[in-house]
Amino acid sequence: MRADLEVADIFRAAGPAYRAAHAGHLSQQHLKVMSAIENCRTAALGGHVEACEDCGQWRIAYNSCRNRHCPRCQGAAARTWLAEREADLLPVGYFHVVFTLPAEVADLAFQNKALVYDLLFRAASETMLTIAADPQHLGARIGITAVLHTWGSAMTHHPHVHMIVPGGGIALDGTRWVSSRSAFLLPVRVLGKLFRRLFLTRLIALHDAGRLAFFGSMVHLAERRAFLHYLSPVRKKRWVVYAKAPFAGPEAVLAYLSRYTHRVAISNRRLIAFEEAGVTFRYKDYRRDGADRQQVMTLATDEFIRRFLLHVLPRGFHRIRHYGLLAGGSRKTSLALARQLLAAAPAITNDPPAEPDDFRPPCRCCGGRMIVIEVFKRCRQPRGPPGARTTNRETAP
Repeated sequence: MRADLEVADIFRAAGPAYRAAHAGHLSQQHLKVMSAIENCRTAALGGHVEACEDCGQWRIAYNSCRNRHCPRCQGAAARTWLAEREADLLPVGYFHVVFTLPAEVADLAFQNKALVYDLLFRAASETMLTIAADPQHLGARIGITAVLHTWGSAMTHHPHVHMIVPGGGIALDGTRWVSSRSAFLLPVRVLGKLFRRLFLTRLIALHDAGRLAFFGSMVHLAERRAFLHYLSPVRKKRWVVYAKAPFAGPEAVLAYLSRYTHRVAISNRRLIAFEEAGVTFRYKDYRRDGADRQQVMTLATDEFIRRFLLHVLPRGFHRIRHYGLLAGGSRKTSLALARQLLAAAPAITNDPPAEPDDFRPPCRCCGGRMIVIEVFKRCRQPRGPPGARTTNRETAP
């Protein structure tokens, strides 16, 4: 068992055999993700050599792949994104809302990722904005940050959208801030019914326009009558919308966002072992409570890779989106008005420093400043300074 086991280790060891066994069935996007993860922090991507100004100790830092599906690269991306979003926070409570697709629709989504995932975003956000604007509920325009997740804890296909929503919004006439109740934002049963109607209506419209594709056991759904029959049970099923109590202040919101915005199907810290029997990892069984919720699972290596690749997103697909007060070009104006109505201080905009911060960690030997003494290109090895005392292999962002 290795304490530092990574998804990249599994891909490097078993990836070539997986490609050969599934040749012709892997998309270009799948192959690209596998290659990026395998090459991440290796000489294949190049890097640089750093040396300490004080003691002369040096180390090699290989470049990262920066692929959004790479578990190791998401930490730095999340920190950068959070720094940009910090100024958007308002001095109110924030709610966590989750919209989930039923299993039958999730199967359709897997064969039509770009269309159905986009529809999930649009139907969920329109549901929230519509019910919030209703005078019988909140009667206000709210802001939403939405993040798509496509996995369950065991890496099965489970598409759902997480939303972070301020506890209130700007009145429709723009004259005041309307606060939600302290532990209640919007009725989840009402949200679920409207979400179901909006989603299914537009899904059927996509089918009628001939934009949905069907493969394998679902080929027969290309015929309209079969498609409507397939959706019949889903129309009667309750679509569950989950809402958590509000967070305790902006710091808790940021802590939540740091865990969810740039998460991938499985993090390296959940991996336990990679052996001949397969890959062992920790997961949560949400059907259990307490300590029993934490479980351990072992999957055959081929199945582990297959489940990981289930969650590769279509090229160019945006998995983090903003709506209402936080949407696009109107965000700054809307947030400024919200702060004015809340009598809150304006967001502090920090001027960029004259010189960029040094992201390199200090020397492990003496704590001194590390400077770059050599840059090497892809698939090249560094020469290294002559007479150097120690070589430490690190990573570059």
